[in-house]
Amino acid sequence: MWRMSVAAPLDSDPDAPLRDRLADTMAEEAAFDGWGRIALSAAGRQLGLPPGEAERLFPGGPLQILGHLSERSDRRTVEEMENADVAALKIRDRIKLAVRTRLERHAGDREAVRRAIALLSLPFNALLAARLLYRTVDALWYAAGDTSTDFSFYTKRATLAGVYSSTLLYWLNDRTPGSEATWAFLDRRIDDVMRLERVKSQVRSWTDLRRGMAPRR
Repeated sequence: MWRMSVAAPLDSDPDAPLRDRLADTMAEEAAFDGWGRIALSAAGRQLGLPPGEAERLFPGGPLQILGHLSERSDRRTVEEMENADVAALKIRDRIKLAVRTRLERHAGDREAVRRAIALLSLPFNALLAARLLYRTVDALWYAAGDTSTDFSFYTKRATLAGVYSSTLLYWLNDRTPGSEATWAFLDRRIDDVMRLERVKSQVRSWTDLRRGMAPRR
């Protein structure tokens, strides 16, 4: 069983705070200039970094920064969920809260997120996009308290990937106060998934019953 790590980065990295500041500044610049080298250089200048320092901190360029920001958001979402009182919630409500918490972390960065999605949608970035999406939905299930180790470990993540992706796209264009339309959309998507799971369970039960009633030869 393979689970992505959501542990905090090692404190021994002396560049970690500066990387965070540069990544945050890059996100601000990306809202206007996109996730490119121009925005990275502008972010470095804004922080007063010497020439080449931004590239040293993120040798992989803007795509590495996207990965850094996504992983950090996953980690902080898990931390927020661990600090919240979610034990009494049903699993569907934990998932809703986890998705909402993850999206609300970027409430002020929608344009940067929109441009990031456009970049990750390019064919040559498909592998990175898939890796980041998997890591996010794995973190969300982890935050919701999932401990499965059977095949459902993968089916849960595949299902949530669809829910999270569609909710993210809806959220990007939502202008309702407090993104209430997005949370209603999320409710509907999860309700659809729950209904599908109930139907699948009924079909399995019916199939098992028919198999048990079949005459033996």
